[in-house]
Amino acid sequence: MANRVPRGDEADYIVVGSGSSGAAIAGRLAESGASVIVLEAGKTDEKLLIRKPGLVGPMHAVPQLKKLNDWGYYSVPQKHLLDRRMPVPRGKVVGGSSSVNGMVYVRGNRANFDSWAAEGNTGWDADSVNAAYKRMEDFEDDENAFRGAGGPIRVTRNKSPEEGALQFIDATAETIGCKILDDYNAESQEGVSRMQQNAAAGLRYSASRGYIHHLAPPTLQLQSGVLVKKVIIENGRATGVEVVDADGTHRTLRAGKEVILSAGFVGSAQLLMLSGIGHAEHLKSHGIEVIVDLPVGDNLHDHMFHALTFHVTSSRNTGTAPYFARGLVKELLRPGTTFLANSVFEAVAFLKTSKADTIPDLQLHLLPWAYVSPNQDAPIRHDVDKRTSLTVLTTLIYPKSRGTLRLASAAPTAAPLIDFQYLADPADLEVLGEGSEMVREIFASKAFKGAVKAEIHPGTQLRGQELRDAILNRATSVYHGVGTCRMGVDELAVVRPDLKVRGVEGLRVCDASIMPSITGGNTNAPCIMIGEMGAQFILSDS
Repeated sequence: MANRVPRGDEADYIVVGSGSSGAAIAGRLAESGASVIVLEAGKTDEKLLIRKPGLVGPMHAVPQLKKLNDWGYYSVPQKHLLDRRMPVPRGKVVGGSSSVNGMVYVRGNRANFDSWAAEGNTGWDADSVNAAYKRMEDFEDDENAFRGAGGPIRVTRNKSPEEGALQFIDATAETIGCKILDDYNAESQEGVSRMQQNAAAGLRYSASRGYIHHLAPPTLQLQSGVLVKKVIIENGRATGVEVVDADGTHRTLRAGKEVILSAGFVGSAQLLMLSGIGHAEHLKSHGIEVIVDLPVGDNLHDHMFHALTFHVTSSRNTGTAPYFARGLVKELLRPGTTFLANSVFEAVAFLKTSKADTIPDLQLHLLPWAYVSPNQDAPIRHDVDKRTSLTVLTTLIYPKSRGTLRLASAAPTAAPLIDFQYLADPADLEVLGEGSEMVREIFASKAFKGAVKAEIHPGTQLRGQELRDAILNRATSVYHGVGTCRMGVDELAVVRPDLKVRGVEGLRVCDASIMPSITGGNTNAPCIMIGEMGAQFILSDS
């Protein structure tokens, strides 16, 4: 467990945020012997709802449960998606979003990191980040040239995937002509495979579990229930932060060496702006003194998916409360033996549409359950079809559309204005449309042996342009926002390749917000890797 001595107000490093990147950088810095204070606005992650992997479904589906660990953000109306205001879940809990996500473990395509390096981000090429990935992993197949063993994050495959999931793998290979991969996180990503998860022995391996609770360096102090109001910058240097505790107590914490923002693509950008770092005219409009004029909040982008659900008799799960209740009782009696011991996802494919260049531009997540239709925008408990089903989340992984994040006010408690500009570039809709048509071809495969009985939604009557029109009301975020504190060497960058904020000493950003462009796949693993890289940069400087 993290150090539980009385709350201190001074350390070598102050890390804001205990999520995927924050837990990793804090754990590694403290492991080196440095004193570290980790500040988290949320509460403890040591509860069944978070620890048990399969409970991620009800955690997001039941509003009363969701609000326990979520910031409750919404986007501004998305003008290219029928003016929908879309939920933007962000973990408000120890472990951040790594405590509330689907535990899908995807490193990204090696080409992603080589492209970062080609833009001038020295040290971020595929081979360099591979070393960081290996440090963080404890992969069930043990160590090889691409995978690590003995690290803080356990990575496994579901030991008992449904028959329908295995049929999907065969059907995808047969229909698309792609390989069935043993490890899509190794040399090549293109193909179809069983899903890897950061879960093991019936437990979620969030970043906080791996780097704070289990690593437990004695010089790390975790302070939860603490809202950071701003970074203190004196004579061009970050020296600490102003915070307010859950009981209303206001404090100033001092960092002897550095302040590190790991509050995610929303929180880190918001804190920089509240601290006087951002677009000068925007800050002035909110009465904030400008310290550095930087393009904070630009380059916002995200993955999107379109769900197709099929009634499949080789699937056994039903989305009913009694079914979940029976599974939970069994899991509590015999931990690690039911569907609740694993992520809700069981298979994944990385495929090329006709729009792809040299690497896959489409990801398929297989979910052995029925899914919400048409969307989950409203903060209610949505009904799902009760038949046994397979759902494929047809996912756009390289969006061309770019949006912004801006302050709504200078109050640190005010939710910012999140505008992804989803589908602003028409090419993004084409990938989702073509990908959806590919999924239909897969489910028509003989590999399902007649188990596919019907397309539940969106329905086979929707094709071509009608399907694309329907996607405007059906497409949903994968909750992978990135890019608001872009890393680079040009004037559009907020941080340099060593993650230092331009124009301010003693301040770094280390999380998804620094990504120049989004990785090809789920972003949790890349964010933990970013935490490892951040610690490496800092320790090499000291």
